[in-house]
Amino acid sequence: MMTWGIVLIAVGIILFIMEAAEPGFFIAIPAGVLITLGFIIIAVPDFDLLSLWTPLIVALVVLPMMFLSMRYYQYISPPSKPTTTMTTSLEGKEGIVIKEIKPGEISGKVKVGDEIGGGWSATADEKIEEGARVRVKKSKGVHVVVERLN
Repeated sequence: MMTWGIVLIAVGIILFIMEAAEPGFFIAIPAGVLITLGFIIIAVPDFDLLSLWTPLIVALVVLPMMFLSMRYYQYISPPSKPTTTMTTSLEGKEGIVIKEIKPGEISGKVKVGDEIGGGWSATADEKIEEGARVRVKKSKGVHVVVERLN
């Protein structure tokens, strides 16, 4: 029976390591249960895992482990407001043309700052070729008006 206790503890420790490496799977709870049962089996060699006491012991371990895990995740990842980019916040920022800009059209595209993605629809007072550096003058709805940087 002691072998089963050691196996349960070992599996629990492996699960704890997996949780530490990639938090968020909540496998710390079953890990805590396995480790606790493993120590009980080692401490009380005559303990029967199929007894009526097993669910009670598991519940007494699971509830505190669940509470502690939730508190831990709140600590390492506090809730934060989602970040959004409004076109007005782009005014004055520099970018690069990723699709040619033509006057009077919003088919041009500009990548502003370090953003990832397809860029912003853009227009300008002059034709600006792909790869040129630009500055956002103003925003109009879902597109921006840019000017070439010299």
